[in-house]
Amino acid sequence: MTALLVEYVSSPLRKSFAISRGSKSSADTLRVTLEKDGKRGRGECVPYPRYGESIESVTSQIETLRADIENGLDRSALQDALPAGAARCALDCAFWDLEAKQAGKPVWQLAGLPEPTPLPTAVTIVLASPDEMATDARDAQGALLKLKLGGKEDLDRVRAVHDARPDARLILDANEGLDAGLFPDIAKQAASLGVVLIEQPFPAGKDNYLLKRPPEVAVCADESMHTSDDIQDLARMYDAVNIKLDKTGGLTEALAATREARAAGLGVMVGCMVAGSISMAPAVLLGMLADAIDLDGPLWLAEDVENGLHYEGGLVHPPSPALWG
Repeated sequence: MTALLVEYVSSPLRKSFAISRGSKSSADTLRVTLEKDGKRGRGECVPYPRYGESIESVTSQIETLRADIENGLDRSALQDALPAGAARCALDCAFWDLEAKQAGKPVWQLAGLPEPTPLPTAVTIVLASPDEMATDARDAQGALLKLKLGGKEDLDRVRAVHDARPDARLILDANEGLDAGLFPDIAKQAASLGVVLIEQPFPAGKDNYLLKRPPEVAVCADESMHTSDDIQDLARMYDAVNIKLDKTGGLTEALAATREARAAGLGVMVGCMVAGSISMAPAVLLGMLADAIDLDGPLWLAEDVENGLHYEGGLVHPPSPALWG
């Protein structure tokens, strides 16, 4: 019999994480542990209000499968038992970890992924005044910075960060909050300011503007991107997609979405919600198939889990077996 443990974890952040929709001071997650025959697998998810999720609703979703899991439900059956989203993500990733421990092989081998190596990750500069964002950029590790935008000072923010870190490549992330009137000007000036990608400038469902998007810089779907079913529509409006396991419902569907995106000619970023190393570990492995990763979540936590991911000089190292996979 497989035992299921579900835990609510609230991890204080080292500073407020501000985007166009608001700010947060803690990472609130659900951690799932599956144990069978002395082997243990872990997974974690971030219930996200933007998608109608809460700690309570996601806990309830997981609990509906308790009896099925105890009686042998496996990762394959899970894909139909729950919809894409945070609940399936935590369980799917816990199943992968458990399978690896049972097989005595790492997840990357079981999933047919390349052997993982350290990867450069984007480091987030949260929404603030231009001067504050410039200061944060000077202190940030690595040469790929992700700027949170959302307001009339957006171009000033980009210029200030570029002046502070002319060596860095920049990703602009509006979280659906970019001013449509400013977008053409931002796109026109972006390339000269070190910008390589603009994420989700407008609300999901209002992407049609991007059918005639400015050509100066690539545009990436985030809030509009959930599973492989979205890829064909998004390929008409975007140049790339940001694949997040909390939205795909785990590593299983994230692998399918990544391959579908590649087949459609889209670039791929692997991203994350604000969470610790258990959430991040499966995505780090998936990052071996991506053009870029944005997996700096643990850097925001005041304290990460034991055996957490190792970050150094803008690189994130693969997870150890003691952590996950």
